[in-house]
Order: sequence, then structure tokens, then C-alpha cells
Amino acid sequence: MKTSQDDARRRDREDPGHRDLFLIPPAEGGAYPETAYLAGNSLGLQPRATRDELLADLDGWARLGVEGHLDADRPWLPYHALLTEPAARLVGALPQETVVMNSLTVNLHLLMVSFYRPGGGRTRILIEEHAFPSDSYAVRSQARFHGLDPDETVIRTADPLADIERHGDRIALVLLGGVNYLTGELLDIPAITAAGHAAGATVGWDLAHAAGNIPLRLHEWGPDFAAWCSYKYLNSGPGALGGVFVHERHLDTDRPRFEGWWSTEATTRFLMRPVATPPGTAEAWQISNPPIFAMGPVRTSLELFDQIGMERLRARSIRLTGYLESLLDEAGTGHISPRDPERRGCQLSVRVTGGAGDLARRLRVEHGVIADAREPDILRLTPVPLYSTYHDCWRAAQALATAFTL
Repeated sequence: MKTSQDDARRRDREDPGHRDLFLIPPAEGGAYPETAYLAGNSLGLQPRATRDELLADLDGWARLGVEGHLDADRPWLPYHALLTEPAARLVGALPQETVVMNSLTVNLHLLMVSFYRPGGGRTRILIEEHAFPSDSYAVRSQARFHGLDPDETVIRTADPLADIERHGDRIALVLLGGVNYLTGELLDIPAITAAGHAAGATVGWDLAHAAGNIPLRLHEWGPDFAAWCSYKYLNSGPGALGGVFVHERHLDTDRPRFEGWWSTEATTRFLMRPVATPPGTAEAWQISNPPIFAMGPVRTSLELFDQIGMERLRARSIRLTGYLESLLDEAGTGHISPRDPERRGCQLSVRVTGGAGDLARRLRVEHGVIADAREPDILRLTPVPLYSTYHDCWRAAQALATAFTL
């Protein structure tokens, strides 16, 4: 490769990220002690602050027992509220439209209870052609739950705007991934949302690969609902709690939903009444009391995004991903992600000749480069602006060039 290691090091001095705030895994092989970690689209790295803050919450349990609900340094009873405003800022929502709870697909199901209401000739669900499998399973099972044939009900699309126009009078729900998990393509969320609404459909978004990756303005764009996870770009740990957005026009209504202990007003919760009195916020979609020790890492991560700012991270993401793109082109490997930086997040997907998992293992063991494979032939490389470096990108391109010539 013509681009030198010295050039990568220079770029890191001129455009540093926030690597010092994270724990970088040691390399299994190669010439460098730390991995070049380019798999944050699958699992983000651990912030250094997470361990101490989680231990502090554990200490409250040890010291106070049940009294920690009210008397811990961060009391458990209202703990979820600590996450609401920073989560809302991250996705461009109002605090009352936002709640952190459950995991992603659970939240999608709970939201579809309210927002997928098939009737008459309007029964179809539109999802992307290469939707994440869990989304596909979820919408197909929702169709079956309503007594519908999923093969007829679910429409898979490669062109959402065209298919909304084509099938609009039959679509009950548009549910798409904001950033596609396989290619890293950023869909036009505001345009698709507007088109879905104009066609008379409900519009929801899976933002698993968008939250913490691109700036979002959910309240302004106006989808009916959205959900996201926080273990990828939000660095909250494996299986971490997800987030939910419900637009304010749907709050404080009699829209059907499942309810439980945490769906009722906090001020009346311990009156032990048999009928819930849900608040006029997204918290009405909560069911169970929140897992405190799972919420702590989410809170820690959201504080980092508040401190650094999503716009600043996005600007570095465009520079860093563009640099990786130029290296892949120089190495002759290329990628299948959109070329326009405005139409992608920070993921570049490389198509290989089968054996993507084996290639990822070789990169890790022989070069200390951690990438993410999707069999049979996609290798996903994701320079995350929080902690990835230009040198990481250089190492990954070097390793790929070596692997492809062997």
C-alpha cells in the first residue's frame, strides 16, 4: 500500500478521538499490543467508567438492602428517569417521548401491539429486503398472531419509497432499519416517514445501527414509534437495555398496549390499586420494574454522548470512514456500502469469496484486527469515532491486503 503508517499516525495526532475513555482488548496476534477493533457495530467497547459506577450501585445493595429503592446514592425506584433526558437528546426526541427498557425485539413487539392494527384491506407490513433476521421473525410472528399469512402479509422491499407508492393502500405498518445492518446504508428516514404517513400507514423504525452512529431528529421527523439497542454504538455491554420512542401525538391516548407494574403513574404505584393509571408519556409502555444493574452501564454511556456531542462524533465518523474507504480502494478490496458519506453510517461492508467467518478469525489471530463477519461472504469493518483510530484503519486495510494475496 502506498499510504504509510506514518500518515495514519499523523492523522491520529491531528484528529484524535476518545480512545482513552475505553478499554481496548489486547491483540491475539500481529505486531501491536492492542487490537484494531472494528466491530463496534456488533458490540461496542467498555467505557473505563463503567466498572466503578456499576460497583457503586452494587455497593448500595450491599449497604442498604431494600432501602436502596429510596436511599441509594442513585435511588432505584426512579433510576430509569436518569436515562430519559440523555436518551431523548441522543435521538432528537422530547423526554416524555422516550424511555429506556427491555431489549430491542421485545420493545418492537410491545410497540406493535399498539401500532400494528390490521383491518380490512390494510394488513401489510413493509420491511427492507435485507432486514435483520430478528425483525423479520418479529413481523412474521405478529402477522400470525393476527391470523394472517406472513408470506402474504410481509412485503420485503429494496426501494421503500417506490413500494409505499405501489402498495400504500394495503400497508398497515412500515417498519424499517434506519441503518441497514448488512451494508451500513442510511435510509432517508424523514422522506420515508412522510411517504408512509401520506399513504395512510403507521411508520416505525428499528434504530439499532443508527442510535449513536448518526444524528437523529425523531420528534421533528415524526415517525409513530422507534426502538433501538444500546450494546452496539452506545457501548452499554452485551445484551444491554434498549430504548423506545413514541411520538407525543400518541401519548395520553387510549391506544391499546400491554401493561404491568411500571405502566402506572409512579405517584400511585404503591397504592396497590387493581387498575393502572398510565402516565401520558412513553413510560406507559413500560411493564416491569427496571433492572438497575443493567441500567447503570447505559447511563454511563449516555453521559459520554452528552459530553462529546453527536454532531462532533458524526463529523469525525465521516473523516475516519472516508479514510478507511480510501485504503480499501488502494488495496483493491473495495466495499459494497454506499459511496456517499451522507448515505451511510460508519460501517463499510466488504464482500469476500465465501468463508467470511474464517477470514475474520485469521484477521484476529494473525493481525490483531477484530472485524465482524456475516456468512457467507460479508466482512463488516466499522471505525467507531469514539475510540477507533486512523492507525486501526490502516492496520485493517494492511491485513486485508495480505489475506487477499495469500
